[in-house]
Amino acid sequence: MLPKADRAIRANGSGPVDAATPKNSEARIFPRLDPAAIQGARIVLCDLDGCLMSAGRAFDDAVDYVEACGERIWVVSNRSDMTAPELSVCLQHLGLQIPPSRIILAGEFALDHLSAHGLRRLALYAAPALHAHARRLGLDPDDAEDPEAVLLCRDPALTVDGMGPLLNMLDSGAPLWVSNEDLSHPDHRHRPIAETGALLAALRAIRPDLTWQSLGKPEPAMLLHALRLSGNQPGNAIFVGDNPRTDGAAAAAAGIPFHHIQRARKS
Repeated sequence: MLPKADRAIRANGSGPVDAATPKNSEARIFPRLDPAAIQGARIVLCDLDGCLMSAGRAFDDAVDYVEACGERIWVVSNRSDMTAPELSVCLQHLGLQIPPSRIILAGEFALDHLSAHGLRRLALYAAPALHAHARRLGLDPDDAEDPEAVLLCRDPALTVDGMGPLLNMLDSGAPLWVSNEDLSHPDHRHRPIAETGALLAALRAIRPDLTWQSLGKPEPAMLLHALRLSGNQPGNAIFVGDNPRTDGAAAAAAGIPFHHIQRARKS
């Protein structure tokens, strides 16, 4: 039997992150990325969209910030439409030098977790890059007849017509895993770009009693994994993010000080 996440978040169907999310008592607010603010940290965990980049463009302070962090910087993102090697190449083109070994992405992380716990048959709703990664792990990501689980990521191909078959699989007993619950992330002008949580919200509109599990932020699993891989403790780290309800809550749960990036809105 596939085990639940360590903190089976909202697995009783209480819904995506809301204003009740616990606050981080060690949070500080910054209008932009500030290299001086992380001088004492041994590891800097950083969100991606809204912090370093958005809509394929790096923010104007990102290159200097990444260079100041050096080998201390790790990307910890709810992104679920690509893998770490692919993102690393994209970041290089933007002048951001972060190797795949220091990138943790929610979709890839969820697949690795399910594979590590013995799952082999999966109904995966995700971009082609995640399907390819699932196959590399030895998973069958296209089992719609008898899946051991359903994993929902940011899937541009999922339409209203596809939601019925997905719900039918859940009715047959397959547990639902969600890469993350983010409804959206902002572009450079603070306009919303829909995320995995928007698909989850649509499913919940059809099935209000829907239950699921997730390892994405606001869960601390990815942050704690980065600390384990790097050999660091929470007190040596800083987490940098733009969303206090996901990034801030994950940092609080992991015991890591949070730097909240609040960029000025552009007209």
